Amino acid sequence: MKPDLQSRADVELLVNLFYQKVVQDPLVGPMFTHVAKVNWETHLPRMYAFWEMVLFQKEGYHGHPMAAHFHVHQKSPLQPAHYDRWLKLFVTTVDELFAGPKATEAKIRGHLIAQSIHSRMTMSDQHQASLAAPPGQAHASA
Repeated sequence: MKPDLQSRADVELLVNLFYQKVVQDPLVGPMFTHVAKVNWETHLPRMYAFWEMVLFQKEGYHGHPMAAHFHVHQKSPLQPAHYDRWLKLFVTTVDELFAGPKATEAKIRGHLIAQSIHSRMTMSDQHQASLAAPPGQAHASA
């Protein structure tokens, strides 16, 4: 039987394996390596702190995840397939390593995070499109 997520060490194991998969993935990997040009030395500790905060209510995460995602989205628009793949890789990694209430919570939180980021990007795109529409056509679909 697999253990449940219980500690920072478990979070680090999860995050490390997950991002190994992300980097190798042909769909989402380039978003991290070529578009965002992620500095893994700073990104991984930030993700450890983020997931430790999400799962164990530990303080220590300082960041603005939406700003980072908006920056990437402006360079290369994030599509539903990107979110789906990110989530699939995340859930698969959790299931590979852990089982139990915290593992289930991690998967639920991952789903909610992907959904939230996707919906905020979509709303931003719609807002930008309405600003760019000729007068009188901004609300034509309403």
